[in-house]
Amino acid sequence: MENSLSALSPTVAEKAQRLIELLKSFGSCVVAFSGGLDSTVVAKAAQVALGEKALAVTGVSPSLAARELDECRKLAELIGIRHIVIETEELSNPAYQRNLGDRCYHCKSELFGKLGDWAARFGMAVVVDGSNKDDHSDHRPGLKAAREKNVRSPLAECDFTKGEIRELAKYWGLPVWNKPASPCLSSRIAYGEEVTPERLMMIERAESFLREHGFATLRVRYHRGDLARIEVPLEDLPRLVESPLRQTLTQKFAEIGFKFVTVDLNGFRSGSLNNLLPAESLEILSRRTGDVFAAVETDE
Repeated sequence: MENSLSALSPTVAEKAQRLIELLKSFGSCVVAFSGGLDSTVVAKAAQVALGEKALAVTGVSPSLAARELDECRKLAELIGIRHIVIETEELSNPAYQRNLGDRCYHCKSELFGKLGDWAARFGMAVVVDGSNKDDHSDHRPGLKAAREKNVRSPLAECDFTKGEIRELAKYWGLPVWNKPASPCLSSRIAYGEEVTPERLMMIERAESFLREHGFATLRVRYHRGDLARIEVPLEDLPRLVESPLRQTLTQKFAEIGFKFVTVDLNGFRSGSLNNLLPAESLEILSRRTGDVFAAVETDE
């Protein structure tokens, strides 16, 4: 049977069974579906537990790369879960545009609000997300938004760690089982620099160019003055700066709109822009919201 869990390690099998039973207890649910590892596992579990009473919903805005949306559609088809795409409007929120340490809070608040509306429209009992036990050991902006919107987190409630989620995803044959974090395009813009559709498009086009030239793990960071900072794994640095790719790259990035192109000699680091966020900014946000934000990249 598809939901037979005997081949899993005992701990993961027990948690997976709890996960399925928890989702069954909801009666129906809307899954916040980003196509990342965590939300894909929740979507699969929801389909196993609830069948047609589960609905995966992907929020789309200029901050979502087109290839990520394509992957969401393919994954939903593979899982067999009903899937719809909705538009979110976080970029119309001045607090989101300002791009301070609470940007992710405003994004998730917009998303979960829209998902709540769709849950009511489809008669679904609850909205669920993909946050897990490891996420809940830290203070994250999206978690505060989830609490405010009464979103449930089945993976966290069943004590799943990231490694256990990967094991379950691999067992279920989900191709994202080893997918690295893939945060939204806005996470590439240095804190304090305004998030605009134009800048997001520049980043998406620049990263697409690098992928077309064989770079799988990468980030193109946007800094003040239309400066691009490219991050790739250290082993890929020589190939990045060799001719003729270097000339082609700088010409392409100039066409895209970047005035300066730099390469980070530290290599790829998820969340490297957090180094630019001063501690006093987090203290101010904490006083404003009563919570502490950690401006970290996540795949959900």
